[in-house]
Amino acid sequence: RLVVTCDNGENVRFLICDSGVIFIERSLYGRTNGTTCREGRPANQLTNTVHSSSYRLISPRCNGKQVCEVNTGVLRTSDPCVGIYKYLETTYTCILATRSITCEGSDALLECDESSTIQIHSASYGRRGQPVSSFKRPANQLANTNCLSQSTTASKMKHDCNSQCDEGTYKYLDVAYTCG
Repeated sequence: RLVVTCDNGENVRFLICDSGVIFIERSLYGRTNGTTCREGRPANQLTNTVHSSSYRLISPRCNGKQVCEVNTGVLRTSDPCVGIYKYLETTYTCILATRSITCEGSDALLECDESSTIQIHSASYGRRGQPVSSFKRPANQLANTNCLSQSTTASKMKHDCNSQCDEGTYKYLDVAYTCG
């Protein structure tokens, strides 16, 4: 699936997987042709056809989710072609993955056949606006829903989220993986 997000500051697109989770195949920010996202733009803003990979910024935000909001705001920090009207071109697929949600203080169990290896597509630690790991928890432990770490190691996730969360926030680990 290909999604193009024009860089007008307000354009938001959604990557959606009705079944499975998002896996970013390719993501480019810039301009690869003179016709995409050209409406209302002068010719001198459409001539340069350079681009830069935005895979490293988009894939951690979207991989392993069922829905992901995409806009160009996070990409404007590195401008590959000043003065050119740019767009974000994202190619993704939906893969069937197993999701494991583990409450804070418990051990995560990711299982595959003996002949398979576990391939982690996304892992996040913290608390989002979902009623997850909330059974018999007081409201003050569930209040902060804006802390989230998507780091690559468990210890880094815990450090990142603990510095964002209120100390009493009850957190959980959310992992999307496949067996390969």
